[in-house]
Amino acid sequence: MDAGSLFNPIQHHYSRMICQGFLPSLSLRPFIKDYQLRYFTFTDKTGPTYKPYAPRPEQTLAFFPRGYEQVEYVDSGQFINRPPSALIGQQIGRINRHLQGEEFCTILVNLHPGVLHRFVGIPFHELTNTFIDAEAIFPPEIRRVNQRLSSVQQPTEMIAVIDAYLLHLFKSMKNDTHPIELVANRLIEYPEDSSMLQLAASSCFSVRQFERRFKERMGVSPKFFTRVARLTKAFGMKYNQPTLDWLSVALYCGYYDYQHLAKDFVELAGRTPKAYLLEDATQAPERQLGLQDSSLTGEKVAFLPLTQAQSVSSLG
Repeated sequence: MDAGSLFNPIQHHYSRMICQGFLPSLSLRPFIKDYQLRYFTFTDKTGPTYKPYAPRPEQTLAFFPRGYEQVEYVDSGQFINRPPSALIGQQIGRINRHLQGEEFCTILVNLHPGVLHRFVGIPFHELTNTFIDAEAIFPPEIRRVNQRLSSVQQPTEMIAVIDAYLLHLFKSMKNDTHPIELVANRLIEYPEDSSMLQLAASSCFSVRQFERRFKERMGVSPKFFTRVARLTKAFGMKYNQPTLDWLSVALYCGYYDYQHLAKDFVELAGRTPKAYLLEDATQAPERQLGLQDSSLTGEKVAFLPLTQAQSVSSLG
């Protein structure tokens, strides 16, 4: 079957849309990679709106000030609604992120690998392929943040509220990167150039200790994490350079050939590379408006101190 016949894009009418990445305040950058803002208002919403989402090497604190997100676990067919704020662990299978409500807004706080484990102390394999209500981990402050976000009108001001809260939250945390975190960062950047034994040696652990501690901090094994990082890099390369052929992408990202790339796509994204790219192009809300996913393009706006944001101490 031709990939083009798999999807029937549903046309929605949007009155407003923002899809933008932001850098956090300077002192937060050792801990936080970026903020991803997604804001949509629908004037005519006649069908499902979802973002197809293959696993990525990420750990996220997510806020949903408008509407809510319903997660569809494609393998099981299960649907679960996310709370107003959630800690999201390492994904291992394909999901669809359904946008619910005539007005929808989310701010995704993407943290550097291992930061949440260092700060919260939860073995991260307990959050693998799932999430937990952030209010169960950070009460009562984050509850006040959620209340404040619900009253803020401008999406960029919402980021200011979150940035102020995180400055307060991380103020006593030292920038003491664990060796495992350094390994994970290298795997994300160079997933095509890794050897587990060499990585174990570089992190000063035996192979068994390395695997156990890696899973404790990242939620999955080093081997699986590398597969996810490589798939993400391959998709991002094709996304940003659409004229590249898939074989060139596969070889650049360290696959033996196109067939090995396609196998990973089918197992992790649930589609062949061509079909997954087409599904994203026809179903993702930002693509329907001709915009790009800022988390894939890497474009970010520097985040400046905001005078309009209330300090964390006044959020209550």
